[in-house]
Amino acid sequence: MSDVMTPKERSEHLFRVVTSERFLTKQGLGNEVPFFICPFPAQEGLSMADDRKALVTRIEHAGVKVLDLNLYDIALDILRDRGILDEILDIEAETDKGEIKELLQSVLDPQAHLIPKIGDAIAATPHDVIFLSGVGEVYPYIRSHNVLNNLQSTAKDRPTLLFFPGSYTHALATGASLDLFDRLHDDKYYRAFNILNYEV
Repeated sequence: MSDVMTPKERSEHLFRVVTSERFLTKQGLGNEVPFFICPFPAQEGLSMADDRKALVTRIEHAGVKVLDLNLYDIALDILRDRGILDEILDIEAETDKGEIKELLQSVLDPQAHLIPKIGDAIAATPHDVIFLSGVGEVYPYIRSHNVLNNLQSTAKDRPTLLFFPGSYTHALATGASLDLFDRLHDDKYYRAFNILNYEV
């Protein structure tokens, strides 16, 4: 399989992989964490959201439970829980973007706030696989490689699939990188598997 798939081919591949015994029992991963990336063209972001929801329904009809988490929704929940969402919305227009970014990075720090919130959802909801989306919506105040690095201790029991608007490449010289929107080449992360290349 290659990264160049039509949305229909990608959806079929994901369904076949995620419902397979090999994937659900984490076979063929060595001792690596069961993290997978599903890269997709950024311009398909809106249709991908619909495709993902349809895929979740189809997978659940096949008897596999999906914990479908959206980083943007989780970020909003954290801001609401801490009582500062309205305040940020009020000051956003006339505040320096760098200051807003710093504030959000602090309040939504993966290790201190985001991962514990995801951990609560993992503990509260029976599931066979975790889907993580909303990566593009939370950039630049939450970076996908920070989420994955911090999630390793919390989400190691079940396979986790991150939907990523951009490309995930492995090169011998440079290692692996997550290139958000196919433009931002700075997220070094090498421990995940590209699910589009996963065979069952």
